[in-house]
Amino acid sequence: MSRVYLDYNATAPLRAEARAAMIRAMDLVGNPSSVHAEGRAAKGLIERARGQVAHALGADGADVIFTSGATEAAGLACAGRDLHGAAVEHDAVRAWITPDLPVDPAGHVAVSDPAQSVLQLANSETGVVQDLPQGLAMSDMTQGFGKLPLAFNWSGCEMAVISAHKLGGPKGVGALVVRRGTEVAAQIRGGGQEMGRRSGTENLIGIAGFGAAAEAAARDLAEGVWDRVAEFRKILEKVIAAEAKETIFVGKGGARLPNTLCMLTPGWKGETQVMAMDLAGFAVSSGSACSSGKVRASGTLEAMGIDPEDAACALRVSMGPETTEEDVMRFGEAWLKQWKKHRARAA
Repeated sequence: MSRVYLDYNATAPLRAEARAAMIRAMDLVGNPSSVHAEGRAAKGLIERARGQVAHALGADGADVIFTSGATEAAGLACAGRDLHGAAVEHDAVRAWITPDLPVDPAGHVAVSDPAQSVLQLANSETGVVQDLPQGLAMSDMTQGFGKLPLAFNWSGCEMAVISAHKLGGPKGVGALVVRRGTEVAAQIRGGGQEMGRRSGTENLIGIAGFGAAAEAAARDLAEGVWDRVAEFRKILEKVIAAEAKETIFVGKGGARLPNTLCMLTPGWKGETQVMAMDLAGFAVSSGSACSSGKVRASGTLEAMGIDPEDAACALRVSMGPETTEEDVMRFGEAWLKQWKKHRARAA
């Protein structure tokens, strides 16, 4: 039987629209900074993609600065600023901030000074969605972009970080979106590309794929695709909860990403679960892909007050537009089978 991919929060499969756009971009020979016809054609493709990303994010009129990914975008946004955030932020953001904002047991962050703070829109591990205060310095919208109805222009944020590969675009391209007039200090200097904020010849192929993926993701959102995915998450939660009574579903009862189920089964290590499910034909994870393999419990779960030993027992299932109800039921059956084996060994 074919494998089932349930790790969309780590990376989403490349969309057909993105693949087609990238193939077309491969035929353009010009450098986007050149003034001849070939260069203008390449530049035109970048500007088209910039418009696609801006429109999908509800950021028309803002500046979209293309980068090598969300990690670079986070550094571009935060460098040289004294910003505060919470321990639930992604490592790429936490590396630049003072992580001293309080987190409650539901995963929500209290922000006292928005102008000096960063706050993610949604957490990649738990799926917990935050209420963004007006005047926020920056928000990591990577996980929410394409899955949640949102508009940068209405969010009140000065800056937002996004990534292509989380919504079905290629890896290695992202963007920092800034409210027009916001000052950003270039970290990569040289030829002055991207309005002088990020030098270097643009990744034409990646940017073309990003634009096409963003447009397709916005269409999925408008057509209710993620409402269907949310129903699958509820089904899986119900199937597991019916038998594995000790399993805790993180963030249950609050706003979560429609595709994300984070569950803790005390005494059963998340890494062990990941390996067992991989052998059974399912790709899932024990937390953020950027933290996998590190010998430490999830900082996000610990910040929520979860005991480190229990936090080490987390499993994340993240679904996508291609996920089917059959996939979910197969996973639930396979997981319960492994859970029963675990219980027998522990008895």
